[in-house]
Amino acid sequence: VVVSKGPGSYTGLRIGVSFAKGLCYALKIPLISIDTLHAIALGWVQSGSPEVDLICPMIDARRMEVYSAIYNSNLQSLKSISADIIEVNSYSELIQDKTVVFIGDGANKCQNLLQGEKRTFRGDFLPSAAYLGKEGYIKFQKSNFEDVAYFEPFYLKEFIALKSKKSVI
Repeated sequence: VVVSKGPGSYTGLRIGVSFAKGLCYALKIPLISIDTLHAIALGWVQSGSPEVDLICPMIDARRMEVYSAIYNSNLQSLKSISADIIEVNSYSELIQDKTVVFIGDGANKCQNLLQGEKRTFRGDFLPSAAYLGKEGYIKFQKSNFEDVAYFEPFYLKEFIALKSKKSVI
């Protein structure tokens, strides 16, 4: 079973990984995990989309924050996965003079701040299980499996429960 390990929504990761771990444990089969942002970038390359110098997958993390990474066209990481508050100069040292595609649901909210001549924003290019297959198969061939009992999703940030401001009564 191949699962997207995060980053992403706390609840979504928790449910998806728990389900995958349950299947693996019950069926005695291996668990394989793939970074969500890497999988989105991999999907861009595999889909035959226009070639660019840099691929920046982004997941909306509320307000002006995104989970992001930057890869070159060979999917080599140029900026590791991080939670970033987007500002006008975000990533400027990496993306200057390069053709860049920003993909994922975080791309739309960054478009006004990161606009440029060589920049494309595809907020409609979203994570898909279809992007996990090829990378999952490579990991399967190498027996690169997760420990089903101890594997935890990559949350990136701690979960913070907030008290509701709405009255219960």
